[in-house]
Amino acid sequence: MIPENSFKMTAAEMAQYIDHTLLKPEAASAAFDKLCEEAVVHGFKAVCVNSAWVAYVAEKLKGSGIAICSVVGFPLGAMHSLAKAFEARQAVEDGAQELDMVLNLGAVKSGDLKAAEEDILMVRREAEHPVLLKVIIETCLLTNDEKVRACRIAQKAGADFVKTSTGFSTGGATMEDVALMRKTVGPEMGVKASGGIKNFEDAAAMIAAGATRIGAGAGVAIVGGADN
Repeated sequence: MIPENSFKMTAAEMAQYIDHTLLKPEAASAAFDKLCEEAVVHGFKAVCVNSAWVAYVAEKLKGSGIAICSVVGFPLGAMHSLAKAFEARQAVEDGAQELDMVLNLGAVKSGDLKAAEEDILMVRREAEHPVLLKVIIETCLLTNDEKVRACRIAQKAGADFVKTSTGFSTGGATMEDVALMRKTVGPEMGVKASGGIKNFEDAAAMIAAGATRIGAGAGVAIVGGADN
């Protein structure tokens, strides 16, 4: 439920929107130790990591109630769907309760919506509910019409969320894209805003636009700007 006035959220309320994220390829174990410690201290909804680190953070966060999220097919989404399916299955076996997969953007751009849908379905089959599946549509690379089509494909394929961005392409989340995605998927599906969200005001604006989850590496700074 989105608070009536997002800018009056407490730090604890804001923390429950945040996937505390570390996806840098050079990140070492000490950085993941810090990520997990911050997640516990601030009560973040989830931590989001590359699949190679899922087992590590799952062990660190055992019993904390904080969800483990793994990216899949990240950051390009251009690998074979079978590779995405394998990565998804392994991530779940290692302890992931949520998956953020990158859509086959080339299929969307080519108008091959069947291939784009099957890409999602192959991951969904390997990660059935209660695993949450979020589909990254990389809004900065799509036209508005393509954004709408991508959201509808994700919804049809049984995803639980659509997500704006990887944060590794030419742009991140915008209020306009979040609002368009929310309008397209309706009130029942989740919308995750990610990419370039650095402070409380940015996060609150995304929530006001319709986001139900925020992906950010700046989670500590974001909650630090809340009214406590």
